[in-house]
Amino acid sequence: MDTGWLEALNRRIVQCERCPRLRNWCLEVAGRRRRAFADWDYWGRPVPNFGDPEARIVIVGLAPAAHGANRTGRMFTGDESGNWLYRALHEAGLANQPLSTHAGDGLRLRHTLITAAVHCAPPQNRPLPDEFDNCREWLRTTLSSGPPWQVAVTLGQMAFRETLKALRECGTGPDIPFSGFRHGAEFPLPEGRRLLCSYHPSQRNTYTGLVTREMLRQIFERARTLAEL
Repeated sequence: MDTGWLEALNRRIVQCERCPRLRNWCLEVAGRRRRAFADWDYWGRPVPNFGDPEARIVIVGLAPAAHGANRTGRMFTGDESGNWLYRALHEAGLANQPLSTHAGDGLRLRHTLITAAVHCAPPQNRPLPDEFDNCREWLRTTLSSGPPWQVAVTLGQMAFRETLKALRECGTGPDIPFSGFRHGAEFPLPEGRRLLCSYHPSQRNTYTGLVTREMLRQIFERARTLAEL
């Protein structure tokens, strides 16, 4: 297949200005920075998709972290959630290394692409309903005209909800209720595809033990099995 779709879509994502509140917040965070990152030149723009353009597994997160991907410019890079995610992907054989610290650190994903319901960092990690709606075009395009994926892994209930909405807008959405989300839940999709649910590896979830490293590793091992990798 033509792998140029990812580069073309990412250019459109990075240039997006649809949500003034989010754009202003990303630039504000980039301007004041955290002391620990005072020498960083923050990305401060919508964060593009990252991974294999021919992926068989698509991971859908919620949104970039203000001092994580909004700083580094790469999905789940530079924060504790990313440390958990990439370690699990590495253990499942879907990443070449377990750490993701900056966009030039050599990380490569195998058969896997990471996207998000919202591509700009939101205040308090809470996008507004119209911001989800504005950004859904990118998720819809990724799922409908992007990689030949077989499994979509949704990290958290909001990513699950937005993935279902995007699939329905593509005309391939199954009759799955939003309330069906639970860790480890699987749902059949048209064309033999599967939807696999996971808790988000947020600090709140990992610190409280709602999600463990073993739970996350098992999710991606299951994704590999479903994707026949």
